[in-house]
Amino acid sequence: MAIVTTILTRTFSYSGLTLPDPGKGLSPEEVRDVYAATYPELISAAIEGPEKKGNNLVYTFRKGVGTKG
Repeated sequence: MAIVTTILTRTFSYSGLTLPDPGKGLSPEEVRDVYAATYPELISAAIEGPEKKGNNLVYTFRKGVGTKG
């Protein structure tokens, strides 16, 4: 029986958009900060995941503003 390994690609999701990983050496928090330059609402976003979807590990950014709690 052969062992099969699969390389998982880290991706990020925000509001229905799939965002590529800007750097493998960056933490999810640092990635959020990079994308906050384009999407300012990410500054206060929570990070969920990762969740395995196919060959991807998907981190999801959830807006912190406008939610109860």
